[in-house]
Amino acid sequence: MKPELQRRVQRYGWDKAAAYYEHSWKEQLKPAQDRVLELSDLKPGESVLETACGTGLVTERIAEAIAPGGSIIATDLSGEMTSKTAERLQSANGVDHSVIRADAEELPLDDHSVDAAICALGIMYYPEPLKGLREMQRVLKPGGRAAVVIWGERGKCGWAEIFPIVEKRVASDVCPMFFQQGTGNTLEITMKMAGLVDVRTERRKAELHFPDEETVVMAAFAGGPVALAYQKFDEDTRQGAHEEYLASIAPYRNGSGYDIPGEFVYATARKA
Repeated sequence: MKPELQRRVQRYGWDKAAAYYEHSWKEQLKPAQDRVLELSDLKPGESVLETACGTGLVTERIAEAIAPGGSIIATDLSGEMTSKTAERLQSANGVDHSVIRADAEELPLDDHSVDAAICALGIMYYPEPLKGLREMQRVLKPGGRAAVVIWGERGKCGWAEIFPIVEKRVASDVCPMFFQQGTGNTLEITMKMAGLVDVRTERRKAELHFPDEETVVMAAFAGGPVALAYQKFDEDTRQGAHEEYLASIAPYRNGSGYDIPGEFVYATARKA
């Protein structure tokens, strides 16, 4: 799929997912968000860029970390997501903030304009990750810091069958390269190619708890990257996809809920 078309799929897909995202993913992704914020080492008064901000779960915490006197620019490709982030930041005191619907691979920011840049679970969705990381490097001030987290290797993410399950029902090319950056040392190489230095990575296993079938199905189909394709399913197709997905995660059933394994890859770097 051409990058331009992939960006459209991402934009409208996350528009569809925005209403379901927090209910199905907020608690499950908090450990990854906690760690990337810890690695960011933000200080009061700093200026920060966040790309792929989603509904603002990380954005809100960035604002708290850089208050008083800091500033944050949050971007996302989805207008529905940026609207939710803007609403969340209305109560942010002591920081300047701006929320923009923008492509992370073509940021409307000046060179050398922020102290730190963060992306929490967004780079997997970039059609051209190198381009997005080059943009991150471009807008950092000399010595500025970058911190990112992505999903790890496919074989270590127990929910990964969602992609072929959807793809066999509707040709959509949803996230064709989703696990690429999380495989081996690919992310480290990409960040170095983008011009970032002192790149350091770490892998951490995770266990994603979903309390019931309704929530685990919502997370997989309505609240995540396949949301746009899922909208094309009729009721029978949806039911069949749900059953197949639940069968794929059956080994992780725990009582009425699910504890699904996953892996996160974290990386930090700076601009020379």
